[in-house]
Amino acid sequence: MIPGQLWTLKDLFVLPNEYIYWSIQIVMYPFMTGLVAGSFVLSSLYHVFGIKQLKGIASFALVLCFALLPAAMVPLMLHLQNPLRGINVLMTPHFTSAIAAFGVVFSTYFAIVSSELWFLYRKHFVEQSLSLKKKPHKTLTERLLYPIFTVLTLGSFDISQQARRKDEKAIKVLATAGIPVALFLHGYAGFIFGSVKANALWMTPLMPVIFIMSAVVSGIALCMLTYIVTMEIRKFLAHLFLDRCIGTVVPLSQTLCRAVSLPQEKAAQDPH
Repeated sequence: MIPGQLWTLKDLFVLPNEYIYWSIQIVMYPFMTGLVAGSFVLSSLYHVFGIKQLKGIASFALVLCFALLPAAMVPLMLHLQNPLRGINVLMTPHFTSAIAAFGVVFSTYFAIVSSELWFLYRKHFVEQSLSLKKKPHKTLTERLLYPIFTVLTLGSFDISQQARRKDEKAIKVLATAGIPVALFLHGYAGFIFGSVKANALWMTPLMPVIFIMSAVVSGIALCMLTYIVTMEIRKFLAHLFLDRCIGTVVPLSQTLCRAVSLPQEKAAQDPH
């Protein structure tokens, strides 16, 4: 059912732009893909261009990009009104269709981001797997985490300096290849909006460029905001843990000091 169709049938007349073919889902789709592209560009500024000031946030930006990738698909799946038909884009693609191009580009982009994220955290996966393996008595959580980290290593347990250099080289290659894919992923949405003849303000060849620039700005802004909020939460939890430790250690130390000083006080008071 097209939005506005029931209203048109009720009043028995049609106004210009009465049928709203593009709902809020189509508006959210370029916004979400812009956040994905902007986060990836922020991560690539360190991994590709070597901007040292962004080293702390580069890994966080890549994780945020990976987390936003599934969310970018949701608006289009909801717009289909039958999400089960979404697989047809990949199984029976029509290569002159923009949504078919989205399926191919999105799959390629997802593979690049996943591979880069694995190379980035491979050392962490190996260290966690080996440390959990050496523990003789594991808790229930550690028993669940051990097979997960072992599977994430993909059988590669070499974390020597030479292996780490290969990982860094692979990260740089993937980040370099992912930049044009990320820009195309969001730029083609601008191409779709720019081809709408009904809106004179949209019909311009600059629309893909505007979309790309807005994607970089919005993605970096969201990444910075999320990073600040995350660091503040971690700081609060660290202070909370420290306060609990101090609240436990200080009374215990006072009790020990009293226990040690009590015999000395009794000996000083005893005249014999």
